[in-house]
Formats: sequence, C-alpha cells, structure tokens
Amino acid sequence: MQIAVTSQNRRNISEHAGKCRNFWIFQIDEGAVANKFMVELPLEQSFHNNHHDLPKALVNINVLITGSMGNGLHQRLMQNGILSVITLEENPDAAVLAFLKNNLDVQSIVQSNHCHAHHH
Repeated sequence: MQIAVTSQNRRNISEHAGKCRNFWIFQIDEGAVANKFMVELPLEQSFHNNHHDLPKALVNINVLITGSMGNGLHQRLMQNGILSVITLEENPDAAVLAFLKNNLDVQSIVQSNHCHAHHH
C-alpha cells in the first residue's frame, strides 16, 4: 500500500491538496512503514491544474492524507479508488502511524456550493 501526504514545505502536512506539489510517499508493507520518499510535481501536474488525470507520480497511491481538500478532488480520488483523509495533525510521520493504527483524528470533507452532481 502507498500513502501520500501533502507537504508543500516538506515538513508539515499542507492544506489545500489541489494546489500542493510536494508529497511524502510512504510505502507500507505488513502494516508498517517500509520506505518514505518525497515526490515533487511540476506545476502543470498539480491536482488543481490537471482536472482529469491523476499526476503520474501519484497513480499508485491508495490513501491521500492532507489538511484540506475540496469536494471535487475528493470525488475524483474516490472514483480512482483512493481514500481521502483530512486531518488536523501536522506531522506526516505521526499522521501515517496513527492512520495505520486506525487512530488518526479525521475531519469531514467541506462541501462547496458549486459542487457538481455525480451519479455512480
């Protein structure tokens, strides 16, 4: 399993996942972190600038942990089988460890007024 964590400053979990270009990728094997590396996306591959496809560097993720995201991105990730997790936790390592223990304090996705109806 791969967990991506938004971290624009490479230290803390970032808000606004759509505009973030730096992601910590945690490779999880047998319920533990096996590897961690940073992925930096070109501006044109951010979720905000690429409304249709997932960024190539993030196509294999299973979970995205972030400080905030809009409903449109949440829907797009869900359609691609990716779990969206919003948290107030600021430390990427602590967030992933808490997530793996099913102990991460999560927030709801904020519904925007301009969301489009999606029928599945």
